[in-house]
Amino acid sequence: MTTTVEKVVLPPIPAKRYFTIGEVSELCGVKPHVLRYWEQEFTQLRPVKRRGNRRYYQHHEVLLIRRIRELLYEQGFTINGARNRLDARGGVIEEVAVPQSANDAVVEEAADVAGEVAAQQEAVDVDQLRKDLLGIIDLLRR
Repeated sequence: MTTTVEKVVLPPIPAKRYFTIGEVSELCGVKPHVLRYWEQEFTQLRPVKRRGNRRYYQHHEVLLIRRIRELLYEQGFTINGARNRLDARGGVIEEVAVPQSANDAVVEEAADVAGEVAAQQEAVDVDQLRKDLLGIIDLLRR
């Protein structure tokens, strides 16, 4: 018996800096408990945590979650397979590549985001993404 999974059309990602776990859940078609689980399994996924341990995801993390969802739910990868695919796409295997500084981590993360954007083949506001990445760099330099 062969099952086919239709590609789900997800809503466009609004142009804003941070998203709550509930917003990301709706944008990515994944329940919040699944997102929390994926944070443990995919080290690239690191939302900012604020008061009361509330999670705030950035635009690039929403794209990453959509990519993880596609690999797991639509392409049939296992967690390990999806993790390996993401590592291969970004060119970084986290157990081996250790960033020299916070700025190197931002550069690596920007490369990962660029790879995810290309993989998603979605219409993304590149100027907004660039502004968000520059904002991250400014925060790390402070």
